[in-house]
Amino acid sequence: MRLLVTGNQGYLGSVMVPLLQAAGHDVVGYDTGLYADSVLGPAPTDPPTIAKDIRDVVPGDLEGFEAVIHLAALSNDPLGALEPQITHDINHHASVRLAKAAKEAGVRRFLYASTCSVYGAAGADAVTEDSPMRPVTPYAESKVRVESDVHDLADGEFEPVFLRNATAFGASPRLRADIVLNNLVGHAMLSGRVLVMSDGTPWRPLVHARDIAEAFSRCLTAPREAVHAMAFNVGAEMNNATVAQIAQEAQRAVPGSELDITGETGSDPRSYRVDFSAIRAALPGYEATWSIADGARELAAAYRSAPLTREGFDRDFVRLAVLQRKQEAGLLDADFRPR
Repeated sequence: MRLLVTGNQGYLGSVMVPLLQAAGHDVVGYDTGLYADSVLGPAPTDPPTIAKDIRDVVPGDLEGFEAVIHLAALSNDPLGALEPQITHDINHHASVRLAKAAKEAGVRRFLYASTCSVYGAAGADAVTEDSPMRPVTPYAESKVRVESDVHDLADGEFEPVFLRNATAFGASPRLRADIVLNNLVGHAMLSGRVLVMSDGTPWRPLVHARDIAEAFSRCLTAPREAVHAMAFNVGAEMNNATVAQIAQEAQRAVPGSELDITGETGSDPRSYRVDFSAIRAALPGYEATWSIADGARELAAAYRSAPLTREGFDRDFVRLAVLQRKQEAGLLDADFRPR
């Protein structure tokens, strides 16, 4: 299958593209390269890539593709709070523009990377795909709006699928340090301390980047009736964990590190557990198999072999820091468009 993958030079894209290629797909990327140099270890080999802002996509960019996997987004809650309008322009309006262009170009299947953050502060019960969506950040709100708008495009010729990923973790050729397990293991390696700036009680669902990639790969070839216009939570119930439990796994992966849970209430109201049974029912044989403990050990090994430095961790792998540094260098304008 000939595929276009937006955000192929990002954290998830750099894990997903090799898996798709190994499955026999012909992959072309679409990425402005904002995080192309956020590399930990050996640089990955990218597929042919269209270097273009997603806000400028036109149907001609998508002609000849059988499917589109849309990963590109401003994916950081502090960034969304700082620049909510830009977040909506890129994550919402440009995503809908992409879907409409794909439909006009004759693309049949459109896989959209949504998020379990759409559930927000969900309470004690595990949420399903039918649970109310209560987004509490501009990032999550943009995902809710895309799901609604793109769902309206579904018809006999256009098959959107919405994959609500749990919080990702794990090693990638292009690291993200601003997601919880990656961040905690990194700071444990660099400082000998696992610091949780809360009481550690909120629940989070986590999923390894490779398990996300496998879910997308299977959705590409699944029968229409199994996935058409459907939303799926992507992850595993075993990885529903409190922030304190996630921190404990980070500590175990870095022997000698200390765990410090400050006991503060914290500013993030999200707390939710997720039911992932629907995707297993729709895609027989699919299972998210990476545990948080496995991922913590994998991250520690990757950080040791790179090797990781304190300056590089905060400068090169935190999304907001990367964008601000490139703006200061004149490489990005105020709207995060490459100069």
